[in-house]
Amino acid sequence: MLLLGALFLVPLAAAFILYYAMDWRPAGGSNHGELLQPVRQLPSDLGGLLKGDGSQPSNWALVYVGDGACDEDCRRALVFARQTRLSLGKDMTRVNWGLLATGNCCDLDYLDREHKGMKVYAAGDDAGVQELLELLPPVDLRYMLFVVDPLGNIMLRYDVRQPPRGLLDDMKKLLKLSHIG
Repeated sequence: MLLLGALFLVPLAAAFILYYAMDWRPAGGSNHGELLQPVRQLPSDLGGLLKGDGSQPSNWALVYVGDGACDEDCRRALVFARQTRLSLGKDMTRVNWGLLATGNCCDLDYLDREHKGMKVYAAGDDAGVQELLELLPPVDLRYMLFVVDPLGNIMLRYDVRQPPRGLLDDMKKLLKLSHIG
């Protein structure tokens, strides 16, 4: 009887010791984007990006940070964000999207025509954009799209040169498991 009990309890005890005592974590993950470590907090000036529709306090957000003149890379990233958001179906209303323009703001004709409902913040008009730029990792932002949770944490980044299915899968999983936003 002891041998039978040990057969079930020894693996459980070993997993507990490895996970909690030795701080061992399995190597892979199921997310397609890159998890930002440490998580960065969205500047309070940009909190309007997360506002919901009134029935809920805040939403998730897909954010592109780049030049407001919106060259080809910017347009590709904004379409990537828009299409991902639309692909969420009924959960689309739980996700906002925005452009944080670092300069040359903005090609408003293009943005109004192609991306209705997107929130735009300009570095010259909003100190929060400059503060955010100092928080983000030093990478080529032209190809990056960021996911912000309803609490204002910038948590994931995606390379828009990768297939968009990864972002869609991650957003579906986040929205399914999230009890906020």
